[in-house]
Amino acid sequence: MTSTIPNGWLAFELGVLRRLKFKSVALPFTGEPELGVYLKRWGVRVAANDLAQWAATKALAFVENNTDQLTEEEVVVVLEDVYVPRHKLYNPSLRKWFNETDAWWFDNVRENIEKLESPVARSLALSFATMVGDYALSFDEETREFRKPLSQVFRRVWKAQSPPVNNSQHNTSDNREAREFVAEQHTNLLFLRLPRARGVHDERSASFTAWREEWVRAQDGFWDEINKKQTGRLGTSVVAKQQYLRFVEDLLQVALHIPQWAVAHTEDSFIPTSDLLETINRVRKVETIYTKDFSELTGLRATIITA
Repeated sequence: MTSTIPNGWLAFELGVLRRLKFKSVALPFTGEPELGVYLKRWGVRVAANDLAQWAATKALAFVENNTDQLTEEEVVVVLEDVYVPRHKLYNPSLRKWFNETDAWWFDNVRENIEKLESPVARSLALSFATMVGDYALSFDEETREFRKPLSQVFRRVWKAQSPPVNNSQHNTSDNREAREFVAEQHTNLLFLRLPRARGVHDERSASFTAWREEWVRAQDGFWDEINKKQTGRLGTSVVAKQQYLRFVEDLLQVALHIPQWAVAHTEDSFIPTSDLLETINRVRKVETIYTKDFSELTGLRATIITA
């Protein structure tokens, strides 16, 4: 499951991708949908995927979707009676992240979204509500007085959205394990944004993404099952460098039918770029290495390797 990438990474990724020639791309670890949306503006057909349902939902809303927008009538349905409490929360895990009033708001919004007829409309509403949640979680006790009512924020987020990018292509969004997704793709380019060397279960402590997943799934009892599905695959927890590199190599072996690769890596002390280069070279000859130093801001360096 992919977390959001640090500020500045997207511009670096786009700068590298502009140098490559491709008309279609597969994104096994999509995370936030901005890269896919930008590539749509270039006329590229985008196949997006992520094991996290919140990320796959956003990909459906902004990458696969070419034309649909959430209507005023649908917004009214989403926000109907959102502060009215019932005898209990459908999703009690919300109380881990939000106070009681906010938890009711998100619980009711989640239920109301299911009343929308279109899958795309539901994905748009879910995506806007996750943005509202990120907004709510950005405040602490000292700054809470400056926060706007959540329904008002939802409407602002909805109105601020640009019309969907229509690239006249059949873009797709999937919610599968990366190897299964890659095996079925027939694109010109694989853009593999490598996940950091931590597992799905570690997402539980990463509130920035964990709350989204538990809200979209309307429960929190799924983590162990997802982790089990990821066993032996890229994205699971690793304790050794060689184990992580073996998972990378396994995925690249599955991707040999895709003619061009761009592998994006956040370099740290655990996985040096030199070791990653050696791993990629065992599967396909490396062509070019691009790097961008973000160490002054984040202590990290971004690398993209083409092969």
